Amino acid sequence: MAELIGGSLRKQIVRGELKEGDALPSEAALMEQFGVSRPTLREAFRVLESEALITIRRGARGGARVKTPDSAIAARHAGLVLEHRGTQLRDVYRARTEIESACARMAAQNRTKSALQRLESLYDRISDTTDVVERIRLHAEFDAAVVEASRNQTMMVMSGMLRTILDKATLESVLETAEKPSSRKAYEDAHKAHRRLIDLIEAQDAEQAERHWRRHLALAEKFVMSTGVSGRSVLDLL
Repeated sequence: MAELIGGSLRKQIVRGELKEGDALPSEAALMEQFGVSRPTLREAFRVLESEALITIRRGARGGARVKTPDSAIAARHAGLVLEHRGTQLRDVYRARTEIESACARMAAQNRTKSALQRLESLYDRISDTTDVVERIRLHAEFDAAVVEASRNQTMMVMSGMLRTILDKATLESVLETAEKPSSRKAYEDAHKAHRRLIDLIEAQDAEQAERHWRRHLALAEKFVMSTGVSGRSVLDLL
């Protein structure tokens, strides 16, 4: 019965009927609705809490609140599986390259004015900043915007999951080597790659966009791996 209750509430969350931060009805109301005892209802809550779909606060102002699914949750679960299989960080980077280069192709094929404006805005913001941490964050945001421009929801989720694992490795590697000439050159090359991709997407040159972005992501992987993070476990990065 707890599984049935959990399934009913889960469907309401994933369908958007219950939104982020919404409070679930009181225990008394849910017990009456489903015709169950308090222990059964709380078992259903434990199931949903283990899936990170609700958070439970204790006390007078407590209760269960909705937490909508996101890529960080998926990444934590996937990270455990990858770690159990002894997956190396390089393996995750290769998967990211395959997914995101395909997204660059689809972004060119499905070019929209709003997607181009978003990429142009991020490019300009990267050009204007000298703060290392902000620059890394904007680079990651640009890459995510390329994936979003593909307009493929499955690709967005898969890429977001991998990025949750990889962004920490990227941040650590760049911060540790920020003042080296090789790091400055890598940044400049990446920024040029961004400009080139925007132009290819605008021209709707899907084949060249995919080829160019694959080359860029491979170079980014090579740079990060050269900073010494390749020995880190997937689990350490979650």
